[in-house]
Amino acid sequence: MAETIDTIDAEENSAAEVEGAAEETARKGGVDDDVLVKEGDIAGDYLERLLDLLDYDGDIDLDVEAGRAIVSIDGGEDLEKLVGPRGTVLEALQELTRLAVQQETGSRSRLMLDIAGWRADRREELRELGRSTAETVVSSGERVRLQPMSPFERKVVHDAVATVDGVKSESEGEDPKRRVVIFPA
Repeated sequence: MAETIDTIDAEENSAAEVEGAAEETARKGGVDDDVLVKEGDIAGDYLERLLDLLDYDGDIDLDVEAGRAIVSIDGGEDLEKLVGPRGTVLEALQELTRLAVQQETGSRSRLMLDIAGWRADRREELRELGRSTAETVVSSGERVRLQPMSPFERKVVHDAVATVDGVKSESEGEDPKRRVVIFPA
């Protein structure tokens, strides 16, 4: 019984430390890498338990990039099932993982989850789509509406369009049918 109480106290103290550090960095206007590493650790533990429950193999890699924790799962045969069509299962798992981190820290997490390199591959596809569509708009002078996309996908496309002179982009519509529109500047 004493071991259980000590474990609970240690977990509460750990969560309080992360929350206190998060509040301090929020006051300073940024996110401390130590807080992001802690978020990554919590997410990694959560995802490790999930993989064990599913009896899936996978290596979990944690990183901090551009003010957010990045958690990647690679190496297992069944991991594609955790991506789902167009990344829908991946998006849901990312949200569940963020909620698990929030439950432990008390602060909303912006962590990014990638499984089997899907998000990295998709990012490159979307960059190319954004650039090529922007170049088409420059030459034709006509606006182009892309298919509905997730917030992650829209951001990648907007960033790619911003690298091409003579065009602008904006999002229109409501989720889940929100899409990028590219038009002459």
